[in-house]
Amino acid sequence: MTGRIERLQHEFHITVRWRNFPLHPETPEEGQLLTDLFRTTPDKLAGTMAHLRATAEELGLPFGERTRTYNSRLAQELGLWAEDRGRGKEFHRAAFAAYFEKGNNLAKLPVLLELARESGLPAEEAEEVVLHRSYRERVDKDWEYVRFHGITAVPTFLMGRHRLVGAQKYETLAELLTFYGIAGKKQAGII
Repeated sequence: MTGRIERLQHEFHITVRWRNFPLHPETPEEGQLLTDLFRTTPDKLAGTMAHLRATAEELGLPFGERTRTYNSRLAQELGLWAEDRGRGKEFHRAAFAAYFEKGNNLAKLPVLLELARESGLPAEEAEEVVLHRSYRERVDKDWEYVRFHGITAVPTFLMGRHRLVGAQKYETLAELLTFYGIAGKKQAGII
């Protein structure tokens, strides 16, 4: 997605554990207009989207023109499969770009199969994973985890008893790690 998390992993002794989040799981397969989802007017939505776009740009995140949201449940299931196949990072980058830059519907099988191909994974196997819902239970467990921990927005960064909600600058995330006494690899003489 961005280089911030990868940079943290490169510069600190940390393991990052991604969790799937039930982002508007009630969204139908065909998606939903953002004005309907947020019960707002097109003008107010345009202002909100301009703010989000500016924040994304400041953080180096891609963010295109979007008017709809889509159900990401199947993409989450396929993402776990991609992780098991060693291509999780590639899949998540492709899914992020497809959704936030291009506005693609992640609930549609052809879109998911294209994401698998872009990630270097066999589309035929990806189709089986989606059709058989092979990773349904693992996504359910992630959803249970985030609900148990009171996570209501993404991204949320958990560290000990602290949480940071929303996209964060690298420096903010690094400060949290330093607060917990996690030495940078450079300080430890590793890089």
